[in-house]
Amino acid sequence: MAMVINEEQQMLKESAQGFLAEIAPISELRRLRDEGSEAGYSADLWRQMVDMGWAAILVPEAYGGLEFGHVGMGQIVEQTGRTLTASPLFATAIVGVSLINAAASEEQKTELLGSIAGGELTTALAVDEKIHHAPTQISMTAVKQADNYILNGEKRFVVDGSNADKLIVAARTSGAAGDTAGISLFLVDPASAGVEIERTSMVDTRNAAIIRFDDVSVSSADLLCAEGQGFAALSAALDIGNAYLAAELLGIAQETFDCTLKYLKERKQFGVLIGSFQSLQHRAAHWWSEVELCKSVVLKAFQALDQGDAKSPAMVSVAKAKLCEVAELATNEAIQMHGGIGMTDEYDIGFFIKRARPAAMLYGDYSYHGDRFAQLSGY
Repeated sequence: MAMVINEEQQMLKESAQGFLAEIAPISELRRLRDEGSEAGYSADLWRQMVDMGWAAILVPEAYGGLEFGHVGMGQIVEQTGRTLTASPLFATAIVGVSLINAAASEEQKTELLGSIAGGELTTALAVDEKIHHAPTQISMTAVKQADNYILNGEKRFVVDGSNADKLIVAARTSGAAGDTAGISLFLVDPASAGVEIERTSMVDTRNAAIIRFDDVSVSSADLLCAEGQGFAALSAALDIGNAYLAAELLGIAQETFDCTLKYLKERKQFGVLIGSFQSLQHRAAHWWSEVELCKSVVLKAFQALDQGDAKSPAMVSVAKAKLCEVAELATNEAIQMHGGIGMTDEYDIGFFIKRARPAAMLYGDYSYHGDRFAQLSGY
């Protein structure tokens, strides 16, 4: 397949770029931060995204969606990286939709996917229990009692966990931590008795949570896929999530490059434009080439997901690992080339490094995905 996007995808990209630049610039992020927003995003902005059809892009047509594919949605998410736009798009319309589509029954899909497409439901995936991503290291238990399951345990770094309408919780119905077998997925109402949600303050001002479950009763009807067989669907959804995190990091890397290039052409030292300094030119050229390479890597990962390619997990890990590396390079170089003013609140450039670090850590960092790619390649 050609490593280019088609006309419809290009139109969607340009539409998203214009919309976000006008409605959700960096100044909107500043406002949310300064106001101490509990949600971490604007409800009005999310409603406009829904009205534009973004929440329905990955939802199959049979359930009221657009089914436009990952390459198309990827163009939107890349643009959200350029404007640092916070919304439920990632946790709900990407991870939530992908997991429900992979694991839920027809009845559950009919109930949930249409509600997500219409902006009536938001979700949050609760999977990690330690400070680093480890989807097999699940110790949280789900014990069956009659027609219910009793959940006990704790989840960390749950994106949008403090205000989601539904939690999708990975818990162990059998086996031990480290086993892929025995992991089950449950839909949990966050208002259920025994659910304690602690909102955590993130450096990027976004909403994450630590969620504790103390004898939480969940109906068997809220079990996604067969008991103990949820890991395959969970792993597939995490792959999809990581592809979009790579796309967001690509947007960050591209925007910081563009902003810094503009600064190099304007800033003078000793009466000379700093962009004329050969050492900075060499560093900028290297940065540009890395970003261009990343565009191909991310697009290839999305194409593999759309095609159902058996190699898509490996391609996703390549994309996430590479973008973790390049986003770190980009945000570090942006700060360095701006000088001390780059870390002041006066300039927007400092916001990018604050978002790039949590995005790189979520669902596995450079080391995690480098190791995973090696294992998938037989090493």
